[in-house]
Amino acid sequence: MTETETYAYDVVVLGAGPVGENVADRTRAAGLTTAVVENELVGGECSYWACMPSKALLRPVIAQADARRLPGLRQSVQGPLDAPAVLAHRDEYTSHWQDDGQVRWLDGIGADLHRGHGRLAGERTVTVTGADGEQRVLTARHAVVVSTGSRAALPGLPGLADVRPWTSREATSAKAAPGRLVVVGGGVVATEMATAWQALGSRVTLLVRGKGLLARMEPFAGELVAEALTEAGADVRTGTSVESVTRENGTVVVVTDTGDRIEADEILFATGRAPRTDDLGLETVGLQPGSWLPVDDSLRVTGYDWLYAVGDVNQRALLTHQGKYQARIAGAAIAARATGETFLAEPWGAHAATADHAAVPQVVFTDPEAAAVGLSLAEAEQAGHRVRAVDVDLSSVAGAGLYGDGYRGRARMVVDLEDEIVRGVTFVGPGVGELIHSATVAVAGQVPIGRLWHAVPSYPTISEVWLRLLEAYRDN
Repeated sequence: MTETETYAYDVVVLGAGPVGENVADRTRAAGLTTAVVENELVGGECSYWACMPSKALLRPVIAQADARRLPGLRQSVQGPLDAPAVLAHRDEYTSHWQDDGQVRWLDGIGADLHRGHGRLAGERTVTVTGADGEQRVLTARHAVVVSTGSRAALPGLPGLADVRPWTSREATSAKAAPGRLVVVGGGVVATEMATAWQALGSRVTLLVRGKGLLARMEPFAGELVAEALTEAGADVRTGTSVESVTRENGTVVVVTDTGDRIEADEILFATGRAPRTDDLGLETVGLQPGSWLPVDDSLRVTGYDWLYAVGDVNQRALLTHQGKYQARIAGAAIAARATGETFLAEPWGAHAATADHAAVPQVVFTDPEAAAVGLSLAEAEQAGHRVRAVDVDLSSVAGAGLYGDGYRGRARMVVDLEDEIVRGVTFVGPGVGELIHSATVAVAGQVPIGRLWHAVPSYPTISEVWLRLLEAYRDN
């Protein structure tokens, strides 16, 4: 029997997605020895089944839509997209689901990669079981970091497994467009994949249980996206629940709560996420397997001085860029605690992920794009802030008209009336994804409204909406 090998490190990271990679980068930069454990592909969900492939699918869709808004160009792009070429482009961006480049990057920063399934085996201890069944034991002098991400959560419909439904993974990695696609859900994955596959040749039916799309954003965001999907040919049905799903002779049959029967070639469930913590050995340290892991602002798990949870698993903000932000904070916090450096835990300090509460940005890459940061009007009011929202029609800005004929969009700024700062901003319209960072700087920096007057937007750009928003606030 082979003797189990034991390795000692300063830090052990479970999960080699972008979040785990960023933790390792920060701890290695601080001189801490670091091991990273991964049982799938280094680069994680974002690189192979989420951010990168989905945006590679969507970019040609958005580019074609923009071109169709311009005289002199629209006649050249009236035909359908070349779906095989788009899918091939997607495959390039996923590196054909090979992680060699990501492995070289880990090696370059001096982190050790252990392939296999990692599980906690008590305090500061991780066992790694390789594909060959061999086990290794990794011990951590300072910290174990859980960054295993999340997975698609499927509803408890009888016989659903036999239907072989798509989740976000299948939707972003499919080799061809299904003739008919039912999408269940109204959030980011649902709206983006409905946008992509409708443009790539599928007849999409979108079933939304709630009153509208993108429920976490201002209501007008979902309304504008729903209008555009409908105009593109998708069948958008709100207030609709799925009662049953079967697959009969290869055809998916969906029955809704209204008694409608819908047939399709594939069905995508985009109905939420669950933490990948069910088989991590959490029970060995007194935690519940399959649970989200609550953390403080340094990303340390509540009640533990050595265990950190970074990214989706802590349920603070299920976004790659926010997870990477948390990773930078956590890596710095681990290093400060390990070396005895001054620990800066105050809000907006070097070791506090304050933006998770106040300044989370997000872009939904539909047509039109929807982008938001900070609090919506409803969220600000629920949080007890005395606020006022000001709205501007984006089509009133010269840059929007130049962007494309028939430009439709809307902007909202939520202003704290006591502190005279911006609590939240939402933009909806073509091309607004590149506007959101200016709003993020304003919200995260708590820039006074009086100072924003002096941030002069260039003319003629869509960014001139900032001037219109400030004028609307001043004049009302």
